[in-house]
Amino acid sequence: MRTSVLARFALVPLTVGAGLAVPAAPASAASPDATVAPVPAAAVGAELHVSNTRCVTGGDGSLAAPFCTISAAAAVAGPGQTVLVHPGVEYRESVVISRSGTEGAPITFRAVNGPGESATVVKVGKRRGPGGNESAFTVRGVHDVVLDGFRAAGEGTAEAVLVDGSSRITLDRLVVAEYEAPARVRITGESAEVTVSRGSFVGGSGLVVDPGVRTALITANTFTVSGITVRDAPGTKIVGNTLTTNCTFAVDVTGTSPGVSIRNNIVETAGGPLDDAQPCRWPALATAIAVSAGSVPQTVADHNLIEPASGGPLYRWGATEYTSLPEFVAATGNGTHDIAANPRLSTVPMYDRPYYEIAPNSPAVDSADATAEGVSRTDLLDNPHSDAPAVPNTGTGSGYHDRGAVEVQGPTTVTEVPVRRKPGGNPMDVSVGLSVTTAWPTDGPLGKVSRSWSDEPFRRIVPLGSEEHRFRRAGGACETHQVTFTDFRWAYGAPKTSCTVVGAAYTALTPQRVLDTRAALGVPGTVPIPADTEVVLALPQINGTPAADISAVVLNVTATAPTSAGFLRVYPDGTTLPDASNVNFVPGETVPNLVTVPMSNGNLRIRNTASGTVHVVADLQGYYAATGSGFRSVAPSRVLDTRSAGGSAFAPNTGRTVNLSGQIPSGVTAVVLNVTVTEPTTSGVLTVHPYGTAVPMASNLNFVAGQTIPNLVMVPVVDGKVSIQNVSSGRTDVVADLSGWFGGGATDVFVPYGPTRIYDTRDGEGALWPNGWGALTVPYLDPRSDKTAPQPTALVANLTVTAPTKAGVLTIHPNGPDRPTASNVNYVAGETASNHAIVGVGEYGLVVLFNNSSGHTHVIIDQAGYFVAAAS
Repeated sequence: MRTSVLARFALVPLTVGAGLAVPAAPASAASPDATVAPVPAAAVGAELHVSNTRCVTGGDGSLAAPFCTISAAAAVAGPGQTVLVHPGVEYRESVVISRSGTEGAPITFRAVNGPGESATVVKVGKRRGPGGNESAFTVRGVHDVVLDGFRAAGEGTAEAVLVDGSSRITLDRLVVAEYEAPARVRITGESAEVTVSRGSFVGGSGLVVDPGVRTALITANTFTVSGITVRDAPGTKIVGNTLTTNCTFAVDVTGTSPGVSIRNNIVETAGGPLDDAQPCRWPALATAIAVSAGSVPQTVADHNLIEPASGGPLYRWGATEYTSLPEFVAATGNGTHDIAANPRLSTVPMYDRPYYEIAPNSPAVDSADATAEGVSRTDLLDNPHSDAPAVPNTGTGSGYHDRGAVEVQGPTTVTEVPVRRKPGGNPMDVSVGLSVTTAWPTDGPLGKVSRSWSDEPFRRIVPLGSEEHRFRRAGGACETHQVTFTDFRWAYGAPKTSCTVVGAAYTALTPQRVLDTRAALGVPGTVPIPADTEVVLALPQINGTPAADISAVVLNVTATAPTSAGFLRVYPDGTTLPDASNVNFVPGETVPNLVTVPMSNGNLRIRNTASGTVHVVADLQGYYAATGSGFRSVAPSRVLDTRSAGGSAFAPNTGRTVNLSGQIPSGVTAVVLNVTVTEPTTSGVLTVHPYGTAVPMASNLNFVAGQTIPNLVMVPVVDGKVSIQNVSSGRTDVVADLSGWFGGGATDVFVPYGPTRIYDTRDGEGALWPNGWGALTVPYLDPRSDKTAPQPTALVANLTVTAPTKAGVLTIHPNGPDRPTASNVNYVAGETASNHAIVGVGEYGLVVLFNNSSGHTHVIIDQAGYFVAAAS
């Protein structure tokens, strides 16, 4: 408690005025697990999220409330938006794409594949057997849509992916496999400008381009067993693919399909393993490239590499078969840069996405046509084109593109820069760096990274390089990544995690009441809080800042009309009840204390630990977030003492301006004052508020006649001044000690850490002796293995004196040569008294306690957080 147990106690003023923070419909002792389904509409922004393991019923596609199905996202996605589909259980649905993007702003559906997931690829499709007939994806009658990275399976006889009557469609990095028959992609219905790129086709029916389709592009794919069929589809481009068909057709252009371009492909139709190609039993069926007579006009084939070991035709051009490349060139004028030789392929048998590598001495290396229309910017593995130094550049254009779907790469070195706070700007900004050095020249960046930030539920796939991230709340800031040069078919080493700590800036507010259990403010009724029960205070937003972006709030919490002795605990909803206290009281008293409490989900819990009931009032003082002012701690200095020479006590119901201009720099937004009322002649309330503003219906100190009581105050400054109002019918002296300020060039930022008990002399150290002292090293969050996280510059804590044998004063100050004359906790014999404190950390990370008393006393410190210096 703060006062003599024999005293009569003042009442806290009531208010029901509108506030800066609007409590949601609150409930006493609400369940921490209760959730409210968000409005089922699309989240505003460039990204929508889908997760069938972390979704929210009626979700809006945000990170916090992902859709449960891809179809739900497809129903609302618009131009320029990307639907990120996260790994989970298989998405057993048939997705119909019925909305269009625009040219330059497509709707993109992207599987967030990567390391650490079974089978690595997001799987889509019902696959219920022969009775059904639905494709995993149906793209019908739309334009400007991208499907990226999915493993698709049709149901029954349906295709895995069907593109019907659509234009400017991209099917990128898809996986279809023979054990999900029919494992094919079909483009039909007079579609136009459809691109199939960097896909993996294993068995089944491969890829079919139907009559009426115009200018399809098939590039940088791999085909195993299956091949490509083009029927009456003029202008199709088949560029840079790798096809191994095991004695069947690889590329079959039929009907009337003039103007087809077949370039830079590797084709192997032989039987047996790749490193031991064998002739086929029926060589005629092992034709590498077939072009019907109606498709020969304007069709071009060149820079292809064909394995001749099957014994089948390299080309069937019109009605003529060619097993000799020189004969084909002489007869048709095509294939002047073709090669008939062993491509030296090897299989990399990844479970979901096998692929073929070419050996460094393959004739495919540095021999392709870089100018061929439809050449993919990157290869199947999302890597650039590389120039092998030991191989002559015989290709066209740049000269060093490889044939086939996979570009051979040289040695690489990865350099990693761990996550670190970003100097200047927002205090919650961090940066991380990953760079790769390649031994061979390339025409673009090599590799990419799977990155997870500790404040987001899902990982992201991004290019290698530096990246910045803004955390939403202060505290531990960790990043985990894994690098790949194979589009996550395998990863470059184990996942690596690095961490730092980010802090928050402070925004001071005019004191505003947000909870009063006597007036149904912030709670549904007017009953006091029962014994061993808690209420939930909802703060969904403060001053326009959503709760998700608030690291901590500062409240003046007052207990009034308790029926038994006890204390209040104020702590974040969704966390374990802490072993800490905030406001101590005895029956019948009114006692306030400043509280700094971290935010977790927009709700705070206030628990009454007494055996009786108590009413609680809370006045919001400010909050910590990404924007606001930095802090500077100073040794406590007295800025007001009405008892001093020339001073005078506050008259009844009067206010006074305290000019701090000489003690603080210009630009200060708020100050931290330890304000003490002493020798009041009657009960009353002291309110500290911004200069020039009306006295708010809020309180900082409640007192009774003859009492000495302090309380920490964090109050906005206007023109270097603050105002203090004595709401009392009597006179009172007031003392104020300045211990720091926000703004004015100050840069320290706040890190929530607690509430947690860090010091208790009852646990073995023993009570502080008369005029004795104690010291402690300020704990701090250190998630880094190298122990280089930023260390505290100031401690934020609740100080409690208990069981003192004599009256006295407790002072906490930085470790060092000087002890200030200021006070933090005033107490009388036998009482329990508390006060919030913000104190600088001194030499060796220590703060010191001094018991200015002729008696012994126990001391408890409950930490709420600390300040750290800004990044430099």
